[in-house]
Amino acid sequence: MRVLSVDYGKKRTGVAVTDPLQIIANGLTTVATASLFDFLMDYVKKEEVERIIIGKPMQPNGQPSENLARVQAFVNRWKKACPNIPIEYYSEIYTSVMAHRAILDGGVKKKKRRENKGLVDKVSATIILECWMQSRRLSENFNLQLKK
Repeated sequence: MRVLSVDYGKKRTGVAVTDPLQIIANGLTTVATASLFDFLMDYVKKEEVERIIIGKPMQPNGQPSENLARVQAFVNRWKKACPNIPIEYYSEIYTSVMAHRAILDGGVKKKKRRENKGLVDKVSATIILECWMQSRRLSENFNLQLKK
């Protein structure tokens, strides 16, 4: 089953997804935030999704960012509508900065970056998902070591 991740924005939201074996994270799309709920509902009808990881927007000082209330409202709506697919928070701190850097390092030209404003959101969602997958693997490895 796949895992989805969401980089929830005020206007646009990036979405990333794993392969069915949960080995690789790929950017899926960027959707208008107003359509996100319907997009995800359609997606989970077509694909088996184990869970959704959503970026938790916090400031570097640990305080909530202004977007956190919107994210929490979305999470609550999802939990009521689709309780069989859990949704969990994962830190998104600095993911936009990392996404910008990855895009620049990848050689994406300035014109293309201007034309595709959603690229950063999709890459940010991918970074969130990759970090979540890595932390899960580290936790599993740590638990295996404890059992030995």
